[in-house]
Amino acid sequence: MLLISWNIDSLNAALTGTSARATETRAVLRKLADMQPDVLAIQETKLRATGPTKKHQQLLAEIFPDYEYVWRSSEEPARKGYAGTMFLYKSGLAPAVTRPKISAPEPMDEEGRIITLELPEVYISQVYTPNSGAELRRLDGRQAWDHAYCQYLQQLDQTKPVIVSGDFNAAYREIDLAHPANNHHSAGFTDEERADFGQLLQAGFTDTFRHVHGDVTGAYSWWAQRVRSAKANNSGWRIDYYLVSNRLADKVIRSEMVDTGERRDHCPILLEIDL
Repeated sequence: MLLISWNIDSLNAALTGTSARATETRAVLRKLADMQPDVLAIQETKLRATGPTKKHQQLLAEIFPDYEYVWRSSEEPARKGYAGTMFLYKSGLAPAVTRPKISAPEPMDEEGRIITLELPEVYISQVYTPNSGAELRRLDGRQAWDHAYCQYLQQLDQTKPVIVSGDFNAAYREIDLAHPANNHHSAGFTDEERADFGQLLQAGFTDTFRHVHGDVTGAYSWWAQRVRSAKANNSGWRIDYYLVSNRLADKVIRSEMVDTGERRDHCPILLEIDL
């Protein structure tokens, strides 16, 4: 099974935008379609609460023929057009779909951050973890989210194995970002966020990239969009992950990043697993 996950930073812009960046993003989206993943997870869709417009639906059908899709958008009292997730999957899969609430601090449960697909042999879930924000204003809420989310995955894992991907907004180890010494108080690399991610691994989940590649350095999934030299200098962070239940770890064939050329921000990540 081939799975891909990507924080796209606005599906609307990717599908309908006319800027140079939108063109770059659309090219990546078509590249992913050519790879024919069984399941594609997309975070930060930024769609309205009613989901894809008719225009979006037409373009998705053009780029991803023979795929079905499900979405979850931000709803009141959360901000409109904020966060959001979507799964595209090959038509023959026919998963059961849930959009869980995990009793996170308001309004995180209404920000469209989790979707889970249930297949006969496995759960496939995705997450767009809340960012702790400027001056770490949202760090306390983020920690509450982390603990509730860990419990949610543990509950799934008690029933059947789990594959979960997404933008976890956490670089776990110093080798997961280019400049750790300068970022110990930055959102995504605080002691609290790293400890919470470690607890998630200790709860029975494997970081598939490290499982395959060990302590390789310089492998990142995000480069600051506002820093023009970030990608060229590989000044990045690894904050996007495919995690699997420990009992699936030895079934992992590939876990890697998908090249996006000069486009900054997140790159897609890929998991190939023999179920």
